[in-house]
Amino acid sequence: MTEHREYYLSPGRQLTDAEKMLIWKKPLTHKVSEEERRISKEIKRNWNRGEMKIANILLEGDAGSGKTQLAKALSANFGLPYTKVTCFADMDKSDIIGAILPVISSERLEKMEPAEQTVWKALYESDGFQSITEILMDALGITQEQAALKMKQILKLAAENTDGEAVEYRFYPSEIVRAYQKGYLLEIQEPNVIRDAAVLMALNSALELDGSINLPTEIIRRHPDFIAVITTNRSYAGTRPLNEALRDRVQHTEKMDLPTKEIMIERVMAKTGFQDEKVLGILADIIMILDKTARANAIKGVAGMRSFFYWADAIAGGASAKESLYHKVIYKITTDSEEIKLLEEALNNHGLIASLEEAQIELKKNENLTMP
Repeated sequence: MTEHREYYLSPGRQLTDAEKMLIWKKPLTHKVSEEERRISKEIKRNWNRGEMKIANILLEGDAGSGKTQLAKALSANFGLPYTKVTCFADMDKSDIIGAILPVISSERLEKMEPAEQTVWKALYESDGFQSITEILMDALGITQEQAALKMKQILKLAAENTDGEAVEYRFYPSEIVRAYQKGYLLEIQEPNVIRDAAVLMALNSALELDGSINLPTEIIRRHPDFIAVITTNRSYAGTRPLNEALRDRVQHTEKMDLPTKEIMIERVMAKTGFQDEKVLGILADIIMILDKTARANAIKGVAGMRSFFYWADAIAGGASAKESLYHKVIYKITTDSEEIKLLEEALNNHGLIASLEEAQIELKKNENLTMP
């Protein structure tokens, strides 16, 4: 392994081959941000300081601001397997803890529908390394939320079809429990959407530095290497703020805004291969003005780095800079006519539409010069 190990937290720890595969590998295009550097230094500095240990991180910012990318980068820096759980409104305690399922006899299994057989066989053939949600996602090709719903259907079906016979049960941990017990870096996405207070209470308890989780089969303690990275989108009018008790468990928070113009351009060059710095400078200015205008007018969409990447890439591929502005950026922010007018006015007031049109002419000229 040739990864930079400056921030490794437990260099002597032995991981399985499967766990090593879960440590994020930084692509060549990865650029270290100030946030990544700051968090890595803080966690490393405090790692063996008892009550001063930093192991719960909050990254709060708009969609596309690089929260998940940063969480993965921390996995690489610390040498910890990365995994994630995406929260949803109807999560219940089984999504936090896991589920106990019966071991169904082969005779009863054969009487089930083919789709049900696929589910049960996938569960029984698992080696216990995966969570039940992950098993269902892989077997059925469904989302995490759909897998959680499917798990509830399985539990109900199993309860209704025991036929009075003696049943053997097996416990399947959740992804949270797996990470918590094995000492992984877990990204918890959008816990502010959870409605059930009991679920939030269980999550709050687990995130204590000396916390534990009560499973149906045992009580498990927090692994000393476990790191929770909570990622949430910045609150807009009408959205639920992050639970205060959960926020209180956090030892370090980063407000994830757009990076500086220079860093934005550097990242897009690395990501897309498009090297026209003058054009990228205009695109970056447009992204920043749209982001500022959307916030000021309570427009719910976001102009972020993700939009910048795809817009620059489209232009590099020959698309019209002005036309692709709408398809790659503005329509992602909003398709409301009045809100679009506000965004267009802001760009015109800063002379950016004119600059974009001039850049398009220059690109066309350069393209004609390079044609045989």
